[in-house]
Amino acid sequence: MALGTRAVSDSQGVQTLLTGARFELMPFESFDEEITHLPDNATIAITTSPQLGIERTVEKTEEAAEMGYDVVPHIAARYVEDREQLEAIAERLKQAGITDIFVPGGDREEPAGEFESAHDLLTVLAETEYSFEEVGITGYPEGHDFIDDETLAESMAQKAPYATYIVTQLCYDPETVLEWVEDIRARGIALPVEIGIPGVMNYQRLMQISQKVGVGDSIKFLRKTTGILGFVKQLVGSRGTYEPDDLIDGLAPYVDDDEYNIRGVHIYTFNQTPDTEKWRHKRLES
Repeated sequence: MALGTRAVSDSQGVQTLLTGARFELMPFESFDEEITHLPDNATIAITTSPQLGIERTVEKTEEAAEMGYDVVPHIAARYVEDREQLEAIAERLKQAGITDIFVPGGDREEPAGEFESAHDLLTVLAETEYSFEEVGITGYPEGHDFIDDETLAESMAQKAPYATYIVTQLCYDPETVLEWVEDIRARGIALPVEIGIPGVMNYQRLMQISQKVGVGDSIKFLRKTTGILGFVKQLVGSRGTYEPDDLIDGLAPYVDDDEYNIRGVHIYTFNQTPDTEKWRHKRLES
């Protein structure tokens, strides 16, 4: 297995991962406060919320870009109605100076319009006059609840020609992530990978978030990984707070390995940026 071949930790790799970390925020009411705790030059990914829709994502993207942040909006395919709306969104993003977008399929049960998948949207976007320097797609180290592994592999192969990088869904086990990267490399997918990791999460805060999103985004993330029960056990074992040290230490030795081509980490903050930033600075200073 991948981790057995290297040292458990690598200080330079830790520095590289955490210095260039990307932060994901949800466009809820707390967004304006949460963003103030991030570095002035931070790269911020903004999700698409089932409750608020794609318009709120675009609005918050415009606001954050105006503040000087490097912003990566999630243009979730199943939230976009048609080509006309896609072009309107792309036009606004270009005017805001956006050069990087992330295109997931989206967790919406029924699509808002003609786009069933990320591939559907990417192919139409490629036909328009709008293009972006960077385009991210989703990777699933632990698979997907409703899509088998073969279908996921076929989907990535279809999307890869339109993308410049991959962002993985949450996974708490670095060995699982690294083995998944080895697998996609063996299938000819050479795109750089942003490893999705959780930020620092307090159990009580996590429950508040899950209630706010109607047992939506946060809980779905957890169900796709270790499951609620396993996650709660981790939290109890760590006095109620999860910190992603094991993930960072496990990934760090592979940062400069061209085979893995790990571009950085994508921190799912769940709009809990102060605790995550405190932890990140502590690791950078250690």
